[in-house]
Amino acid sequence: MPWAQQLRFNFMKDVGAPLIMGLAEKRKKRRSPAADSPFGPRLKCAVRLKEIMTRHYFLARYAKGAKPVAWVTSGAPVELLRAFDFYTVYPENHGALCGAQRLGPEYCAMAEDHGYHQDLCSYARIDLGHMFSGKTPVGRLPRPDLLFVSNNICQTVLYWYRVLAHHLKIPLLLFDTPYNFGNIRDADIHYMVDQLKEMIPVLEKVSGKPFHEENFSRVIHLAKDASLTWGRILATMQHQPAPMTIFDAFVHLAPIVSLRGLPVALAYYKILLSELRERVDQGVGAIRSEQKRLMWDNIAIWYKVRDFSNLFAQRGMNFVTATYTNAWAETSAHMNVAEPFVSMARTYGQVILNNNLNHRLKLMERLIREYRVDGLVIHSARSCKPYSVGQYDLKRILMDRLEIPSVVIEADITDFRAFSEEQTRTRLEAFFETLEN
Repeated sequence: MPWAQQLRFNFMKDVGAPLIMGLAEKRKKRRSPAADSPFGPRLKCAVRLKEIMTRHYFLARYAKGAKPVAWVTSGAPVELLRAFDFYTVYPENHGALCGAQRLGPEYCAMAEDHGYHQDLCSYARIDLGHMFSGKTPVGRLPRPDLLFVSNNICQTVLYWYRVLAHHLKIPLLLFDTPYNFGNIRDADIHYMVDQLKEMIPVLEKVSGKPFHEENFSRVIHLAKDASLTWGRILATMQHQPAPMTIFDAFVHLAPIVSLRGLPVALAYYKILLSELRERVDQGVGAIRSEQKRLMWDNIAIWYKVRDFSNLFAQRGMNFVTATYTNAWAETSAHMNVAEPFVSMARTYGQVILNNNLNHRLKLMERLIREYRVDGLVIHSARSCKPYSVGQYDLKRILMDRLEIPSVVIEADITDFRAFSEEQTRTRLEAFFETLEN
């Protein structure tokens, strides 16, 4: 019965989750970096981040029946779903979590056993592997009532979610964003606005709740504030020494991806920003001896984050900016509660992967200058072809224009079967030699 499921969800939210996290906190042993560690003190608010994301996945087990549930792509305008109180799950975020725990090949293989090729995005293969097996490191993901996808990041997500919709027999909503070969066009804005408005009757039917524009505006306000705060967080790394690394930012990205439009995301980023500004004032760096400042292009290699963090920090090299983390702050200024639908179209229609390569080149040039970058590391991701296309051209142009040392690492975001340790180490050693001379 719905009332019983709602009661169970509320109990777990108010009693179960705090109790379980409190017990886990008591068992945890705090460790400071070793005396010979290249890293500065750990971010204190990282504990809070873990609590937030653990709670999110824990409550997801009990969301079904208590709230309408949607699986959402990272580039979709989730603010519209928030207005109907959907509990949202991001398969890409779940895929990154699986990748960080080195479970990628296992889950990908489950999809491959069902006929899906190894060249397919490993986020998609992990999600399909989860769907076929039910396996997940977070206990259980709720069965969705709706799938919400936007093709502003790639076309793969559409075909991936179509498979999910066919298998689960549930509605699929597509937010189709025309590609920007130049500046975004008014006709494209109108086209996207019409789509968003046409989704409302479907969302009302699935959620059982009417649409209230004031709720939508409130969510947009929260999402914009969180995104702008995330941008301020990233900007603290313009200082030298930078108060955190881009590997930290990859982890702290989780709320702006999975919890955008909720009060908890904004509240957390205010805490993180405050701690980083305090570090800047005190001259506390993420690494003890920041000698070189680097930029990362593309999604993280999740199973290598810790290894790469150590490898570069030991050489006094700190990643201080990335095109990937910047993507969640780049278009947030377009959000406007006075024009909610138009602003959503502008915000989500102009994300980095829905723009031409010249846009990306100018963005990278700006970040390199603003963050005083000494070297560029480009991840050519087997799983993310739209992000990886043109990278060798971008590398060549940036090296010519800015005389910046660069290296390309060929890998995959979660499937380490596509990663060559020997090849990567050889390329990086040559890169280190160039930077240090």
